[in-house]
Amino acid sequence: MTQIQSTTTKKGTAAQSRTTSASPVTKIDNHNLVTTRDLASLLRLQVTSLWEKKCSAALLPPLMVWGAPGLGKSSIIRDLAREYGVGFIDIRLAQREPVDIRGLPVPDKDGVKWLVSSEWPRDPDSRGIILFDELTAADRSLQVAAYELILDRRLGDLYTVPEGWYICAAGNRTEDRAVATTMSSALANRFLHVELQSDVECWIQWALGHDVHPTVIGFLRARPELLFVQKDENLERGWPSPRSWERVSSMLKLVGKENPRMLRSIVYGLIGDRAGVEFMAFLDVSDSLEDVLQAMLSPKSKVSIPKKADRIYAFCSAMVYHLWRGQDERREKTLLDGFFRLSLELPSSFAAMAMIDAMGDSEAKAEKLFSHPQYQDWAALHGVALKQRLSDGQAVAAEDEADTDR
Repeated sequence: MTQIQSTTTKKGTAAQSRTTSASPVTKIDNHNLVTTRDLASLLRLQVTSLWEKKCSAALLPPLMVWGAPGLGKSSIIRDLAREYGVGFIDIRLAQREPVDIRGLPVPDKDGVKWLVSSEWPRDPDSRGIILFDELTAADRSLQVAAYELILDRRLGDLYTVPEGWYICAAGNRTEDRAVATTMSSALANRFLHVELQSDVECWIQWALGHDVHPTVIGFLRARPELLFVQKDENLERGWPSPRSWERVSSMLKLVGKENPRMLRSIVYGLIGDRAGVEFMAFLDVSDSLEDVLQAMLSPKSKVSIPKKADRIYAFCSAMVYHLWRGQDERREKTLLDGFFRLSLELPSSFAAMAMIDAMGDSEAKAEKLFSHPQYQDWAALHGVALKQRLSDGQAVAAEDEADTDR
């Protein structure tokens, strides 16, 4: 009997081995990680499917965006509503009471009637996005109060969400040391779950379109690993995140380099001492915005390219920052001429990076760059590096897509 069992086990093992070798190993991802670009694309698919009536609101799963504090979960959703010109309602559950969601019971001569909050959309033809932010920071009583609205898009017989409104939610993970409670399985099973991860290239493209200070962009080009850091940081104080870097940018514009002591306190208070020390050192050696602007506007000025890599990052970021800020057609042409004149002197890897940043996601900007008289000279010098950088980006995107398919 023992011998038969042993033989059967060996045969099963051999069969299993053949099956394993013949079939690809399934990659299991328990978090379903996405970049900011992925999240924006998924949201566009959801809302356009709803608004173009490709899918009914009842069948379209609400999106639950997980992620650490400071990654910009709610900002991405808010920006999307602004992009489409639709309504946006941000419900911070942790700051609400159950009656804010369900309504207020009011005694009536025949019993009790409910007054539903006026913030819920009433126009049946309206469009918008309702975000239940900080869902995981709310206690169970508040989560239960939101269940019916999130899952069934109604509050009993009192109120129904108009068809043109998309519902989604966002929250922190329990491991983030933020206020977070576990989500019930009943609620979790109705959501489409994704987890937002930090991605410096996606964030820089966002930053270029949102007037983030070029010194911040240049620094994170040189030190991309400092975009988001929680390990060994005091999470009760300032630490590096996309949100805190955006605030560094705002304060840098406000204070400038004229008051380094105050600026240092601000920077340390926003991103902590570790990243703060590096950023302040970078700021001290980086060329000023005015220096780069004058070089772009003065055709006869001598081009002086920095020698060290971190300063070249700052230089390139300043070039891109100024490029599309021409107040009229004549100034824009001068800035374009200056961009090509300076980038022709850059090392090819940096020139290619600057060109991609200058194009962004705009076909109109790409057309102006590619039709410029100096583009052919630029391409002869840096074209190979540009193709390589573009192909590397496509390869990363293809790899991410393949990971999602597996």
